[in-house]
Parts: sequence; C-alpha cells; structure tokens
Amino acid sequence: MSNEQADILARAQERGSHGRQQDEGVLVIRTIAMPADTNPSGDIFGGWLMSQMDLAAGNMAGRVSQGRGATVAVEGMQFLRPVKVGDEVTLYAALRKVGRTSMCIHVDVWARGRLGKAAEKVTSADFVFVAIDESGVPRQIMESHSA
Repeated sequence: MSNEQADILARAQERGSHGRQQDEGVLVIRTIAMPADTNPSGDIFGGWLMSQMDLAAGNMAGRVSQGRGATVAVEGMQFLRPVKVGDEVTLYAALRKVGRTSMCIHVDVWARGRLGKAAEKVTSADFVFVAIDESGVPRQIMESHSA
C-alpha cells in the first residue's frame, strides 16, 4: 500500500469511527432478537441477521463517504451458531479498505443469551459498498491530496 493510500484509508477510518471502540471495529448496532424475526424452526432467520449487518455496514459506509452508498457485494458470510429469540445481538463494523468509489467494511456479529453473561460470535462478513450521488452514479469517496 502506498503512503497516499495509507493516508486515505486512515482518514476514511477516522470518519467511520464512532460509537464504542473494540479491538476489531466499532459498535454500530445493538438489538434484541424478537419472535417476529424467526424462521419455521424457531431460530432467528438468517435473512434478518444479514439485513442487520447490511444496516451496520451501510451506517459506516455513509459516514466514511459522507453521503449515499449502495451495497454491491457480500463476501465470506458463514453462520457459526443459531441466534435465539431474546438474544442481545451486537454488531461491530470495521473499515478494511477504501478505494476511489468503493469501500470494504467488515461486520462481526455477537449474540448474548437473554440472561447470559458472555457473548459468542455468530457470524461475520465483508460488505462492499460504492458511494453514489443523488442520481445513483458512483462518485469519489475521498479527495486526493496529490497535485
């Protein structure tokens, strides 16, 4: 990575840094899994969990790009254990890469049983976003300082 790319990534990470810091990412969303979010087996529907992850990544993408963004890819998602009704679900996001118009945001999801003391990681994935203007056209995320 060049010095200019490292500088752009550092400035973008500063924009995306909000909420409670963790070793890997910042706390973006904390919610409770509810009965309406279940699949036919009674566990929390994977699509609900993925939508929460997209919201978390989109929140960070908006802060980093200072505007609208669109999800263009989700990479490497694997469910490690089921989420149960009543679990406290916590999502952490970390900016991993920023390009001219795109950014990669890693999201980790942890769940803690309603009466439990310890949380367990339940899934993670990388979300790729493209910054877009009001017409839906890709736009530059960060201004370059090179002359």
